[in-house]
Amino acid sequence: MEYQTGTMGRVIMARFDQGDDLLSGLQELVVKENLRSCWFQILGGLRQAGVVTGPKEPTMPPDPVWAEVDGAREVVGSGSIFRDGDEPRIHLHAAMGHHGETMTACVRRNTKVYLILEVILFELQGIDATRPFFPEGGFHRLTFGQ
Repeated sequence: MEYQTGTMGRVIMARFDQGDDLLSGLQELVVKENLRSCWFQILGGLRQAGVVTGPKEPTMPPDPVWAEVDGAREVVGSGSIFRDGDEPRIHLHAAMGHHGETMTACVRRNTKVYLILEVILFELQGIDATRPFFPEGGFHRLTFGQ
């Protein structure tokens, strides 16, 4: 385990509306506000998303199991955003429900909001962290500076 301590910076509240692209909108917001490290929560609805529901086998690097969300889902999730160079790297896990059935997944691509989705971002200050590509794992891994 590795860790660092820091403090809370700005708190940003955002609303995404019907048809908005959640992931690209978050990236735009992070760039516009020059956020380097943050934690966020989402609450609302998604109509569409490409998600990973886990690995096929517990190996490294993992072979992901992809699923496509298509249709209205209630959603609650939590994630972090750290940079790989200048590019914000979003890591979002969410539970998405429809008529009492719930899927929990890592939300990765093609996100479209259903009705409304509220996001609160908490800026983290004093933490020297990035999310560069980790070749051994085949993913972008949270990495702390010295």
